[in-house]
Amino acid sequence: MKKTISVSNQGATLDTGRRNFLKLSGVGLAMAGLALVGCNDDDLIMDDGSGNVFDLGKGDVGVLNYAYALEQLEADFYTKVVNNFYSGISSVEKELFTDLYHHEVIHRDFFKAAISGATSNVLPTLEFQYPGVNFNDRNSVLATAKALEDTGVAAYNGAGRYITNPDYLVIAGKIVSVEARHASAIRNIINPGSADFSGDDVINASGLDLAKEPKDIVAVASGFIKTPFTWKERGIS
Repeated sequence: MKKTISVSNQGATLDTGRRNFLKLSGVGLAMAGLALVGCNDDDLIMDDGSGNVFDLGKGDVGVLNYAYALEQLEADFYTKVVNNFYSGISSVEKELFTDLYHHEVIHRDFFKAAISGATSNVLPTLEFQYPGVNFNDRNSVLATAKALEDTGVAAYNGAGRYITNPDYLVIAGKIVSVEARHASAIRNIINPGSADFSGDDVINASGLDLAKEPKDIVAVASGFIKTPFTWKERGIS
């Protein structure tokens, strides 16, 4: 059945897990990077380095914003892929990327709705850049997709322990399983028929998926963020 792609080019947002804050450099995240350091208990702050901060919320709200950030990044990437499929793309790969695009947009919009229903403290939209990524080149697109999907799975695995609301935890579990399917599918396209879908770079010696803390995920994701922001001062509506 032919699928209609309704392309949305909304960007993403970025935050972190409990007991940390995300520091945004005023010269741009891709250049200066992100630093996660200790903050008030369960309180999450984004700081652009010039005294402007944005309170991301506490506890589950902060974790939801973290997931929302990563889903927006993935949605933005796949939006660019489906808007300009690389030359020579097969029908199988085109269908896969179309499915991934739809999934990530759904995930992104779900988190935005969930956060909006719990608080008015919804993160603003970030713009992205993809340095070194050639969207017209198959290998470049697949390598980036692999990195994003592997990172997404590890991020959910690492953030799950910070979630206190069981309903949110169930949803996170359902979404991370989809992200793992994405990662497996991309890896299979890169190395058809191989065992790379469960390589030791993502599966530990105990047979478990890797789990990474927000500071480690941010170190990867920061390179894709383009525009620095001016955040509201803490405590000011």
